[in-house]
Amino acid sequence: MTPPATVLVADEVRDAIAAGRPVVALESTIITHGLPRPRNLATALEAEELLRDSGVVPATVGVAGGRPVVGLSRAELARLAETPDVAKISVRDLPVAAARGADGGTTVAATALLAHRAGIGVFATGGLGGVHRGASTTFDESADLVALAGVPILVVSAGVKSILDVPATLERLETLNVTVLGYRTDAFPGFYVRDSGSPVPARVESPQQVATVVRARDALDLRSAVVLANPVAASAQLDPDEHRAVLDRALAEAAARGVVGHDTTPFLLDHMRRSTEDRSLEVNVAVYRGNVALGAEVARALAGGPDEA
Repeated sequence: MTPPATVLVADEVRDAIAAGRPVVALESTIITHGLPRPRNLATALEAEELLRDSGVVPATVGVAGGRPVVGLSRAELARLAETPDVAKISVRDLPVAAARGADGGTTVAATALLAHRAGIGVFATGGLGGVHRGASTTFDESADLVALAGVPILVVSAGVKSILDVPATLERLETLNVTVLGYRTDAFPGFYVRDSGSPVPARVESPQQVATVVRARDALDLRSAVVLANPVAASAQLDPDEHRAVLDRALAEAAARGVVGHDTTPFLLDHMRRSTEDRSLEVNVAVYRGNVALGAEVARALAGGPDEA
């Protein structure tokens, strides 16, 4: 028997959307694949609490028993966090997960799609997927980029992880007509560090300015996302010189071992974690907290109407 694949929107989330109250979507791959147990569940619950304390309704997105859920319950969050080898689900994987009745964490691409279908306009995550190094020969590019080209949502992120090809990622976002804003910065962040070495196309200074851009996008009936690049706090970033040295060693070791394709990213991230004695994990959590907090501010600005924005 095939389980139903209809998107389930939690009552609290549905009621908030109907009433025009601020809602922020959260992805679940940080729970299933981004952080170790039990830090993953604690971080997920902390993010939801941060939103509630800010007067915003959280809507963590995932797949439970094959059914996409916008607004996972605490029990569902715990199940995703504590189950080993749970699936990582992008847009292409949603029908397979539905047919198999699988549990899974949704990527940026799948979360953006499902959140938008539910009527949510703001989504906070850690970092976006992007164009991988060597993509000119491997064609290895995250589905996040293509998804954002067709989903009109605001995504708050700390740029992309510096293990990716950042300039190529920004070129692809331009080609796909995805608006990129730097939040109080002229530099596109590199997740672990505040400055990836690439500039942002446009800068904004406040949640109200972000809301104005989003409303202009909607008035023009554009169907692509707005990416709000929010650098990690200066006190929380990895030392840029250390980061550069660790990344260079990781890339050299990957080449020496012949690590290619889909194995490259987990190899580089694991190397980063070990070389920094888990400090990269702390940056990961700091990035997420900062983006969730900013997402709450933008959601409130959007819910407040043009006069308040």
